[in-house]
Amino acid sequence: MRHAHIHRATAETKIAVDLTLDGTGAYDNRTGVGFFDHMLDQLARHSLVDMTVHAEGDLHIDDHHTVEDTGIALGQALAQALGDKRGIRRYGACLLPMDDALVRAALDLSGRPHLVWSVPFETAKIGTFDTELVREFFQALATHGGITLHVERLSGVNAHHVAEAAFKAVARALREAVETDPRKADAVPSTKGSL
Repeated sequence: MRHAHIHRATAETKIAVDLTLDGTGAYDNRTGVGFFDHMLDQLARHSLVDMTVHAEGDLHIDDHHTVEDTGIALGQALAQALGDKRGIRRYGACLLPMDDALVRAALDLSGRPHLVWSVPFETAKIGTFDTELVREFFQALATHGGITLHVERLSGVNAHHVAEAAFKAVARALREAVETDPRKADAVPSTKGSL
């Protein structure tokens, strides 16, 4: 079973992540940031990765540390669960519509972290949530998960729809990338022999 448990504690946050790649999309995400929990639920549900995230953060300051550190811990859990990446498809992509929003995500579980982010928001807030934190989350996830990740907003005005489409598009791309390739289930998907 491709599974990981990460516990990350700093002076700013305490985060526990439990992740199973070959899941059904079950989730129990409690970070204290309501909109972010909703986005993490989408990430789990649409990737079919079982995910539990329990976080305590310095929310009396703002949501930044909690969101970023959750991205770090989830990236670490993903990398741990993938192991040597033997048998995975490695690449994934999704073009996802959500009402007025259309977001494209493509990723490579290459071990070489890089984020290309082209997702402008029309507003600075979704309720009380800072929209700039969506990028911060994916930057942390890509960096600590060893993911080359491209996310692009092709259309969309409603910030909630754009953010949710981004999380769902990345989830669907991740689902494809972590799946076992039935034609090469015993091989690392690289001519180098390792990722």
